[in-house]
Amino acid sequence: MTRKKQLSVLLIAAIGVAALLTGCSDSDKTADGKTIVELVHYKPEAVDVFEQLEAEFNATHDDVQLKIESPNDAMTILKTRFTREDYPDIIGIGGDINYSYFVDADILRDISDYEGLADIKSSYVDILEGLEFVPTEGTYGVPYVANAAGILYNRDMFEEHGWKIPETWDELIALCDEIQSEGILPFYFGFKDTWTCLAPWNALAVDLADADICKQVNLGEATFTEAYRETAEKMLELLQYGEAGPFAYGYNDACTAFANGQSAMYTIGSYAVPQIKQVNPDMNIDSFVMPGSNNKEDNVLNSGVDLQFCVTKECKNVEAAYEVLDFLLEHDNVQAYLDNQNAVPCKDEEFELASEVDGMREYISEGKMTDYQDHYYPSEMAVDAQIQTLLIEQDVDAFLAKFDTDWVRYNRDIIQLVEKYQAEHGE
Repeated sequence: MTRKKQLSVLLIAAIGVAALLTGCSDSDKTADGKTIVELVHYKPEAVDVFEQLEAEFNATHDDVQLKIESPNDAMTILKTRFTREDYPDIIGIGGDINYSYFVDADILRDISDYEGLADIKSSYVDILEGLEFVPTEGTYGVPYVANAAGILYNRDMFEEHGWKIPETWDELIALCDEIQSEGILPFYFGFKDTWTCLAPWNALAVDLADADICKQVNLGEATFTEAYRETAEKMLELLQYGEAGPFAYGYNDACTAFANGQSAMYTIGSYAVPQIKQVNPDMNIDSFVMPGSNNKEDNVLNSGVDLQFCVTKECKNVEAAYEVLDFLLEHDNVQAYLDNQNAVPCKDEEFELASEVDGMREYISEGKMTDYQDHYYPSEMAVDAQIQTLLIEQDVDAFLAKFDTDWVRYNRDIIQLVEKYQAEHGE
């Protein structure tokens, strides 16, 4: 079985039962001869800005009509369409394991010839390349926006009490002790929703584990038991500084509590700011990078590609698709998305960033960032639930052992592909 066929099988297996999103038209041309470019993206929360962009593009372009779809369950719908060979021209997806599947299943077009790539920060292009199971020649996505995860904090509260931003793990723990001694809750977690457990996990792991640890494990060069022990132990250490019964409260509860001043900090990403400000529009929020180690030089921003645009291999009019990408990458259009979603730009230009990421600007401008560890995890592993179990049962050894066992179980086909690649290329 070829590598393409092997990964296609993986892709199909991941789909499950889903409704089919039909194509936007029975042909690739409108009645008046315009080329139709269909874009399907996975960010329904950004539907307003995408509707705005669609309308503006169609009002200013004579030969191409842009049709943007914003379904609620886009990834499942896309996978279903791919198995039926019903391909949109452009897809808007995250930089995670699904992108890896699509690249290795030969679904995406190599867009190395797209001139707009020259304007994208190399760190984000590198992040995408790092997601590939085995090295693949070419470039298959245009990073558009990213998000940043670390620690949000109440700026007014910090200024009132004279608290300093920590740059090392020991300084963070000392700060938590100081905040707690003043009768204030350092963190609100909201770990009832399992995915929220990933936010501090990822932010710690970028400092404490190698960025390519998942690849190392696939190569048989490392184990998660060794690589993740310190991250797991520090996750448990943070628990003492959060709300009583953090597993009884979810994401919405945590956002509301932080917005109402019930904690000084919140271990979450910049993506939570709009939710928080719905509760308290006037809240003065800033952020800082999670200091996972005691060497401040090791601090790195946890940032990954939140949205990228990929052209499918079956796109019939690549020039028209590139015209759409050019439009989306125009400065004002990127800025409109940033303003709407509180995002971080992947394009290497000066943009107005939300004040809530002031504490991360240095890392963003310098490209000092590392991808989210969970972008490499297969969904079947349910790592978020495993981390929640770790936090409840507080058994580090059991957690790590299960992580290693499950990794082999759910990545067996990928590991075989890696081994085959090594054997063929002598690496």
